[in-house]
Amino acid sequence: MCDIERELNKEKEACEAQMENKTAGCTGMWDKIACWPSADLGAEVTIPCPKYLFFFSGDAQPRNLSKTCTADGWTPVSIDYTGDCGYDPNDTVNHEVQESFYNAVKVGYTVGHSVSLVSLTVGVIILCVFRKLHCTRNYIHIHLFVAFILKAVTVFIKDVVLFGVGETMKCQATVGCKAVMVFFHYGIMASFFWLLVEGLYLHTLLAVSFFSERKYFWGYILIGWGAPPVFIAAWVITKACLNDPGCWDIIDDTLWWIIKTPILVTILVNFFLFIRIIRILRQKMNCPDIGRKESHQCSRLAKSTLLLIPLFGINYIIFAFLPDHIQTKGRLVFDLILGSFQGFVVVVLYCFLNGEVQAEIKRKWRRWTLQRFLGADTRYQQPSIGSNGNNFSTQITVTIRSSPATRRASECREHLPAI
Repeated sequence: MCDIERELNKEKEACEAQMENKTAGCTGMWDKIACWPSADLGAEVTIPCPKYLFFFSGDAQPRNLSKTCTADGWTPVSIDYTGDCGYDPNDTVNHEVQESFYNAVKVGYTVGHSVSLVSLTVGVIILCVFRKLHCTRNYIHIHLFVAFILKAVTVFIKDVVLFGVGETMKCQATVGCKAVMVFFHYGIMASFFWLLVEGLYLHTLLAVSFFSERKYFWGYILIGWGAPPVFIAAWVITKACLNDPGCWDIIDDTLWWIIKTPILVTILVNFFLFIRIIRILRQKMNCPDIGRKESHQCSRLAKSTLLLIPLFGINYIIFAFLPDHIQTKGRLVFDLILGSFQGFVVVVLYCFLNGEVQAEIKRKWRRWTLQRFLGADTRYQQPSIGSNGNNFSTQITVTIRSSPATRRASECREHLPAI
């Protein structure tokens, strides 16, 4: 209901600003629902239905309202605004269908972000625990995973705040409610900027022969975590200066571009990097020194493409330039539900299916099972076998390298007490 209240206030302010004082005919008026301009006697005024009335109905067809200026003033306010504008208060079936659809979408993206959050956490632990996986490439992956974790956490916090408070509290939002929305938008922007960092790093790795990874890494940190606060701060300052009411959860056609523009720029840059990297990979695979078959080259190219599509967020380009007020069901499903699983896809492709990660996990697993086996086996040995601090393999080597004379002397000493 906050968006309706906000739209009403905007319509009222615009109406009062354009009112004219007329001595003849009818003076312009705000009837608490729509704005009627000044009109001459006997004139019929036709205006489009207020935008906020379409919030109640899926009927987005343009409709009009009419009033006539008479000698007694405007015609009585007996117009059925809601009926003429396509809203039927008795149509509960359509409302229930829409409500069930939105609830299903909420459940869908909640499941998606939950799966992504768990898998991303596991991926971060794997890349941090195994020291052999510590390198610049995996450090960037860790930051990407953390950015998607932040995105999932902010979505959960936002839902708790927005769906857990009443409409009145949302319309008269506190600083805490607005802070949650700022944190939410930062999580969204950070995920896009770290996708850009992944694209920049991969392009640099393929296009530049020699470069300092440590030097570039701090630049990547600055882009991934430092760039979003700049745009978020500009958005917050603008919102505060304009005294924007509510919890700042409404997408405004003008102020929203402060956040939307850098996101679109990162998507477009990643798109061009995607094309560029595909060309570089194709040139490298067509090199005669490699000597691979054409079918295998196509297979490798397909695998690389499959890795790059979720990495660069190409899927967001489909709906990136659509106006935000066009909230079709397909867009909601695509953006919210499928977008919530992007973190899961990224961690699967760049951690769980990574051959280096799998090899390190297998090596650690074999080492752990071997140590467990040897630890269980030594419990049944004599105390002298494991009491000198050497491992089992060292003791076997010492026994094999001992001379026959030494072994005979040892056997004599063992049998001496028995004599």
